[in-house]
Amino acid sequence: MFVIRYGTLAHTAGCLPLKELTAALQDYGIDFVQLALSKAIQDIDTSTGKLSPGLANYIGEQFDKAGIRIGVLGCYINPIHPDPAVRRQEIKRFKEHLRYARQFGAPMVATETGNLTTYKELEPSRYEELGWDTLKSTVEELAEEAEKWGVLLGLEGVRSHTLSTPAKMRRILDEVPSSAIGVVFDPCNLIGDQVHLQDEIVDDSFSLFGERIILAHLKGIYADGSGFRHGKAGQGLFHTADFLKKLQACKPMIDVSLEDISGPDVKETVALMKSLCSN
Repeated sequence: MFVIRYGTLAHTAGCLPLKELTAALQDYGIDFVQLALSKAIQDIDTSTGKLSPGLANYIGEQFDKAGIRIGVLGCYINPIHPDPAVRRQEIKRFKEHLRYARQFGAPMVATETGNLTTYKELEPSRYEELGWDTLKSTVEELAEEAEKWGVLLGLEGVRSHTLSTPAKMRRILDEVPSSAIGVVFDPCNLIGDQVHLQDEIVDDSFSLFGERIILAHLKGIYADGSGFRHGKAGQGLFHTADFLKKLQACKPMIDVSLEDISGPDVKETVALMKSLCSN
């Protein structure tokens, strides 16, 4: 059976010297990591302009020696930053990640899409439209770059961000018709505080963009006073087992990154996720 494979954010282990980082992650029982360079690697300068094929290969080799793939480079920029100069620097950094992703061994680079209310003070009556137009322009540019290097651009939707619903994710895929764009599907981030609608949101997501999912994120939803918080997967209010079965049916053997979890809990949670899929 082509089973789901589990990983986590590399910086779940902390920001450590590279060889200490890979040694720590070996104990987690994971297949891959989502690597955000500056958040995870303490002893190497990976700021914009510092990457090279040699450096990327070296980092990839250390993870390979530890038996862990770099499944995705996390480069979570703000693609709709209201300051054009800052936004240009963000885009420049993301493009650099796309350029060297293959040398790291990663098939994709992922980002979220900026806060939905970014332009609310500037344009109260049309802030969503302005944010959308800015996002579309950035995605077009990044998708063109991804196509050049044979890498995937992963977009993650979040309830409070520009891509706030399954329908908006479908819309960006339609308006920027590049085969280099894929979806990083975090159901809990899309659900937000609409926990009572979680099954509808998950099913709509699979219906609207299931074939474009390239990576999934997984966590749990917990009641927290009058609201909700996120925590480790497998407990709480999110219908984890149902989601995993739908995901496995849609995308066999896809990578699932565990989020909002502490290092000591990863190995146990991986085992729990595998048991939920097998029941």
